[in-house]
Amino acid sequence: MTERASIANAAAAVVFGANAALAGAIWRFGPAGPLPMHFNINGVADGFGDRNELALLALGVTGVMALAWLALEAMRQRAERPAGLMWAQIVVLIVSGLIGALHAGLAFGAGANIGVADAPAAKLAGLSLLMLGAGALLGKVAPNPFVGVRTFWSLQSRLAWEKSNRLGGRLMFWIGLVGLCAAPVAPEPLGMQSLVAAVLLAAAASIFESWRVWRTDPDRAAV
Repeated sequence: MTERASIANAAAAVVFGANAALAGAIWRFGPAGPLPMHFNINGVADGFGDRNELALLALGVTGVMALAWLALEAMRQRAERPAGLMWAQIVVLIVSGLIGALHAGLAFGAGANIGVADAPAAKLAGLSLLMLGAGALLGKVAPNPFVGVRTFWSLQSRLAWEKSNRLGGRLMFWIGLVGLCAAPVAPEPLGMQSLVAAVLLAAAASIFESWRVWRTDPDRAAV
């Protein structure tokens, strides 16, 4: 096992262990409720439960993310080019950490009393941070079955994969950075709507880039 893989596995043990411990803390020490459990498209809490339900949800999500990690690890062990799968594992860890932070906020933070929808700056900052982290990783991802700009064209051309993912990563990074800086002052729901629109435009630009590069790549796979 390489040093990088050993560090990644240690980080996974820390993240999943912390999230499991958090689920136990919510079950044992969390407020009785009601706690926001579900949010509609506008970010308004429309479903509530008690600490037992939130603890079970947190534990279930942790289990699903851990299984995704293990599946990626098994594939990485057999892959000829494992780097892309390792980056996919890192994305799983980042998402798991952010979800854990959300559950902690719902149980013990402002969300325990007012709900995430009443803390729009925190919600926008959290999603912006996710975009920033994903963007920082995206340009480094090798071809893989799970993460990246996976279009017909990028899968037929290594050059198209590299250029479209590099573009997507840069756009996501800057969208996340701008969103993070704007979170304290952005009016809602305009802030969240702008973030979603920017992400959709970045995705469209990355898809177009994969087609544009594939079209002129002499080494693309014959179809």
